[in-house]
Amino acid sequence: MWTIGFLLLFFGLLAAGMPIFLVLGACAAVLYHVSGQPMIGLAQNMIDQLNSSTLMSLPLFVMAAAFMRRGGVAQALVDLASAWLGGVKGSLGLVAVVSCALFAAISGSSVATALAMGTILLPAMIARGYPRSFALGVLGASGTIGVVIPPSLALILYGIVTEQSVPRLFLAGIIPGLLQAGAFFVWVLWYARYKNFPSEPAMPFRARLCVTWRALPAMAVPFVVLVGIYGGFMTVTESAAMSAVTALIVSLLVYRGFRWTRTLDVIAEALSSAGVIMLIIATALVFGHWMTGSGVPAQIVEFATHQGLSTWEFLLATNVMLLIIGCFLEVVSTLLLVMPILAPVLVPLGIDPVHFGIIFTHNMEVGLVHPPVGLNLYVLSTISDAPIGEVIRGILPFLVILLLVLALITYWPAMTLWLPNLVFGK
Repeated sequence: MWTIGFLLLFFGLLAAGMPIFLVLGACAAVLYHVSGQPMIGLAQNMIDQLNSSTLMSLPLFVMAAAFMRRGGVAQALVDLASAWLGGVKGSLGLVAVVSCALFAAISGSSVATALAMGTILLPAMIARGYPRSFALGVLGASGTIGVVIPPSLALILYGIVTEQSVPRLFLAGIIPGLLQAGAFFVWVLWYARYKNFPSEPAMPFRARLCVTWRALPAMAVPFVVLVGIYGGFMTVTESAAMSAVTALIVSLLVYRGFRWTRTLDVIAEALSSAGVIMLIIATALVFGHWMTGSGVPAQIVEFATHQGLSTWEFLLATNVMLLIIGCFLEVVSTLLLVMPILAPVLVPLGIDPVHFGIIFTHNMEVGLVHPPVGLNLYVLSTISDAPIGEVIRGILPFLVILLLVLALITYWPAMTLWLPNLVFGK
């Protein structure tokens, strides 16, 4: 009876349009009250859950992404991709894929990638005669690469919730992220030849080298993060702080996308976005703590065992569930709502938690472009003034590719685990 009442409360609040952090907070308060626990315990638990050094990396990475989005880094990456892809059919479409992959590796945010690259490349593609739906599809889908390529905010959160090594998760996301970018690249290349899309003029070799030299400072951020973490010089949080400082210096002194007098405005914008994420995290971790203590994960394991579900059947059912949830909730909310329930289930069913982290984040990529409420769909619809239906039509071929890549990631664990096992051992 209480279960039915709780589900009605949860979905009723969501349907009413209440922010997800209030929904999770209200449900956590109800659960604490029903179980007879004092409300002071809820507040104390929330503070304890937020007391994490790794969690501090999130607002710092968000700040780095804000500096780069406003600081001219995106334009430098577009110029770099254009320099080396000129002369190829549909080169602007290929530039979109490559630029999004590069910016995603720097910012770690899918929405920031879609917003920055869409603002620059969408008008250029339309002016060169590309169908608007195709341009929107390329940019929306390529923006999702930011969810899995390190430094990924989703992978940091996954590591915190499931108590997994964030550096291992970062390494596990590299090959699947490159596979996704490669699949998009091949599709755009074939489709551009089929539709006879225009190509951009090829640059002389010396000009290409000049553009590449100008773009090198933009790559300083992933260099600092990866060398700092895997060289053993910095923790994830320290590398996040260094990435924010590096992004600020590059934006102010190299690309000069904004003046130093606007720095506080950009920081305020970043902290506002980070504050929303931290509110969701605070309430979701408390909700997940109660859920784990209630024995729900143990009941799921018992159900799966009783039904005789094999590992591949459980993964298939989980993918279907996540794809459905991804239609209605954004990445952070889904992760913090579902993972406290699923995390204790993985090892008893023989699933590597690091491998599952990439499966989960790839599902979140699909959710970002999945109708009816994929966040990237609305970002691109807003900046282009295009109807949401037109954005969805452009995204459909890429949605099929994302689902094929998801199947490959799910049932070929070696592809995900090879790199972290090579660096850290099994």
